[in-house]
Amino acid sequence: MAGSLLEYETEMFLSLFTTDGLLVTAEGLGIDRILLQFLKIYSEEGSLVLLLNTTIPEQEYFTEQLRAEGVSHLPRTVTSEVQGSERYDVYTQGGVLFVTSRILVVDFLTERIPAHLISGILVYRAHKIIESCQEAFILRLFRQKNKTGFIKAFTDKATAFSSGFCQVERVMRNLFVKKLYLWPRFQASVNGVLERHKPDVVELHVSLTPAMRAIQSAVLDIMNACLKELKRYNPSLEAEDLSLENSLGKPFEKTIRHYLDPLWHQLGAKTKSLVHDLKILRTLLLYLTQYDCVTFLNLLESLHSSQKNFGSNSGWLFLDSSTSMFVNARQRVYTIPESKKKQKVGGGGGEKEQKKKQTPVEVKRVLVLERNPKWEALSEVMREIEKENSSQDAPGRVLICASDDRTCAQLREYIQRGSEALLTRLYHRTIGKGEPVAVAEMGKSTGRRSAKEHGKNSKGKGPKGKQGKAGGKGPKGGLTLTQMVGREEDGDALHSEGEEVLSLGEEEELKEEVVEGDEEEESLDLNLSSDSYYGIVKEPLTVLHPLWGCSDPYSLTRVLHEVEPTYVVLYDAELSFVRQLEIFKASRPGKPLRVYFLIYTGSTEEQRYLTALHKEKQAFEHLIREKATMVVPEEREGRTDTNLDLARSQEPANATTNTRKAGGQEEAKEPTRVIVDMREFRSELPSLLHRRGLDIEPVTLEVGDYILTPELCVERKSVSDLIGSLQSGRLYSQALAMTRFYRRPVLLIEFDPAKPFSLVARGDLRGEISANDITSRLTLLTLHFPRLRLLWCPSPHATAELFQELKRGRAEPDAVAAQAVTAESDTVAESASLYNPGPYDMLLCMPGVSTKNCRALIKHVNSLAELGTLSQERLAEILESASNARQLYEFLHFTPEVSLGQKGKRS
Repeated sequence: MAGSLLEYETEMFLSLFTTDGLLVTAEGLGIDRILLQFLKIYSEEGSLVLLLNTTIPEQEYFTEQLRAEGVSHLPRTVTSEVQGSERYDVYTQGGVLFVTSRILVVDFLTERIPAHLISGILVYRAHKIIESCQEAFILRLFRQKNKTGFIKAFTDKATAFSSGFCQVERVMRNLFVKKLYLWPRFQASVNGVLERHKPDVVELHVSLTPAMRAIQSAVLDIMNACLKELKRYNPSLEAEDLSLENSLGKPFEKTIRHYLDPLWHQLGAKTKSLVHDLKILRTLLLYLTQYDCVTFLNLLESLHSSQKNFGSNSGWLFLDSSTSMFVNARQRVYTIPESKKKQKVGGGGGEKEQKKKQTPVEVKRVLVLERNPKWEALSEVMREIEKENSSQDAPGRVLICASDDRTCAQLREYIQRGSEALLTRLYHRTIGKGEPVAVAEMGKSTGRRSAKEHGKNSKGKGPKGKQGKAGGKGPKGGLTLTQMVGREEDGDALHSEGEEVLSLGEEEELKEEVVEGDEEEESLDLNLSSDSYYGIVKEPLTVLHPLWGCSDPYSLTRVLHEVEPTYVVLYDAELSFVRQLEIFKASRPGKPLRVYFLIYTGSTEEQRYLTALHKEKQAFEHLIREKATMVVPEEREGRTDTNLDLARSQEPANATTNTRKAGGQEEAKEPTRVIVDMREFRSELPSLLHRRGLDIEPVTLEVGDYILTPELCVERKSVSDLIGSLQSGRLYSQALAMTRFYRRPVLLIEFDPAKPFSLVARGDLRGEISANDITSRLTLLTLHFPRLRLLWCPSPHATAELFQELKRGRAEPDAVAAQAVTAESDTVAESASLYNPGPYDMLLCMPGVSTKNCRALIKHVNSLAELGTLSQERLAEILESASNARQLYEFLHFTPEVSLGQKGKRS
């Protein structure tokens, strides 16, 4: 599928192959093809290469491509399923390995991986390599142990480097590379190759209907008003990032959260409401151009009818623009005749008046059901393709790409059944749910017009519905997925005899959209792989596929190369796929490819696409300028011991040197050690501890997460984990175990540095203790375990510094002893003086005894033997519950009656 590299791709590959560096390409320019070439070269027993930062679908795709190209020594995946004793053998067999970050860190620290044998490391999605992440830790450990291996990094997200101070330089520093290779789309060699093999592009600029344009204008006015309000309430926000143009793009929500998250707990209700409303308005803009008029109105009505949204919105529902939006949205779906409106007012007297009060007048709606303008354009495109195919010996295949499954489902139903049937069905499922079918009648002229327009498509032929292998009832049954069935009564069918439609990808929403509420709809066999369909469909083939939302990121790439379409219809614009099509055409120079590009003129959809292009161009220009002024030290690659990033220091940078000790010479220090639970390597704290000069010993711990000294045990909790543990009761058992076996148990509550350093907002603090309140539960926990200490840390960096202080001048922990601590271990003296854990656990197992009342029993009763002598009345006094006392008393004093006959049998 990958094929041979293009000229500029070969240039990219050779430049990175000869010198280590970071390769940044434009989105969709085939970075996976370059990586695949590297994997092909290193897939041999003589080399050991690690590939970082890939997902499971990507690993499967790369392995599949290498197998197709005849590579014998295929990459292998090392996960937690591979035992620690077996992993060394896997590493020594060589080749390319996909290893999870957590396992790789542990294997580097425990010397299980032969670091001196590693040929190099390939890093995918390199823009995500920040200082404290696991991949950066792996690269640092690798460079400390191996000075000769290569490090090559790949990314196609140039925009990720445009925010932050010297972002690209910081990433290169964490990658230990000196060279930066930039390949934008406007680079001379890239432009030359792709322009030489340009596909035939037909741009169809579709005009919005007057109602759609009015709605769009109204939504933009409301968004502008919301943004102005947001800036007024928060003057510290960057005005440039909160422009109307940027608010249309995908990263807007991420940008606004980036600014507001650290002070979210300090924001007023008005600001939070504005942020929420902006999200709703962005969704409305998306629905306007993406889906049909009924779906859009249904969303709008749900916002209006929802009491919560209506009461909590920031006021945009009361603006004039909002009224205009609702009026136009309803007019796209239905109209109410003037005569019907007048019936509501006026009336007679007496009995007639009484009848009116009892039975309200039904207002009969006349359905308009405005068609999506892009559907008309798609019809024209399909007619043109059909006309060209009829004049060719080998008809060309068609690939239609839409944004998501829901759009694909609507397009498929439109192609198959026509717009009238689709919109009427949607109307009766949503807005007109309670109405009888007769009420929602389309004007007869509308139906005739529809048949007249689309009757041309059938060219006078009455297509016969060909049945697939599945079999079925009637003309609609027995179809595989969405084979085209032409119906004589449905003039909206777009394909002639034998032409079929497939819809691939994530199909859950598609099922709901098409099958639900329509019993006559054909059954869909959706659980097969894409290959399963090609054996049973006839030429010419038409495939519908979503651009986003697939669990497999390479699903569309696979379909593109398997189907090899002659015509591609881009129903929605997507930057990376447009470039993928350019590469697809350039790698097949002799074969024709026509791309139909459908886009709304003067719409937010067009603006989003152009903004994405502009932002990427700006990002590359920024990187080019930064590369020109970048100062890269000679020792950046870490091949010598002079790179300070590889140094591990326990002293802070501003620490003063004592010159009274022999001229300030350093004393040899004993290595300090921290025992870390294996599961903790998902967090960034072990990396920061190692950077500070602490030796990390990874073991599996039953009690605690970090053992700092023989007496000090730490259980680390993030805020979300803390809330979950308090609600489930898991934190109680963890605190109990730490208190039993360690003299200094510590609960560390660690916050995300990007989030507010506050457990609950000020407004949520309560004066009284409540069972559902987090702070109340924490208070009860500290009352229950007086020796438990709470540590609050605003970030992992602060935690690492705190751990270093806690260890200073104290004994080192023993990994074997820490690992041996289990439920059967000896209790520390401080806990043993309070109670004996064995009888305590037995006491909790008795009926009527719980964690709430066991303390009272321990206080009044010295032993289990004494407990058996107490009367039921005395137990009721201690437990403060007659029912609990009765259950416990009956349990302790119950003697089963055994007859003499049974005794004899037993003997």
